[in-house]
Formats: sequence, structure tokens, C-alpha cells
Amino acid sequence: MDDFRYLPGVTTLKLDEKACIGCGMCLAVCPHGVFVINERTAKVIDRDGCMECGACATNCPVNALSVDPGVGCAAYIIQSWIKGKENASCGDGGCC
Repeated sequence: MDDFRYLPGVTTLKLDEKACIGCGMCLAVCPHGVFVINERTAKVIDRDGCMECGACATNCPVNALSVDPGVGCAAYIIQSWIKGKENASCGDGGCC
């Protein structure tokens, strides 16, 4: 998604391509088109489009994806203001 950007080069999104089974779940749940499936493996094609919502990591059946909520996750930022950083969450679907 070329028109969605927050801050370039700050996402914590990590993909372990060796662990990936190419199921396509990340592609299905990512709201910003960050992934493609190529040769039965997920590939990150738009890292700066990641808003760190955690949907991909939460739904990956083999834990090939990880993301720490931070600068891109609006729900996490708002919750950290209200509840404090230690009680904020992004992986519960609050962003997507």
C-alpha cells in the first residue's frame, strides 16, 4: 500500500522465511498489503506499510512472524497513554 506511511524504516516486523509454510494467512489478514506469497513462502514487499497491528503474527500457525507494537500501532499508542505502557496491547485485534 504505497499511500500508507507512518515513519520509514522503524517497523519491528520480522519474518522467518525458513519457518514459513506459505499458508497465506499473513496475506489474508494484513490490512496494508505488506506480504506476498512467492514460491510457497511469504515475502515482505512493503515493510514501511506495516502499522504493527500484530494481525500477521497472531494468525501465523507456525510463528514465522513477529512484531512488537510501537510507533505504527495507533491502538497501542493510545492504550499506553490511558493504561500505561505495561498494560497496553496491540496483538488483541485492537488495531485492525
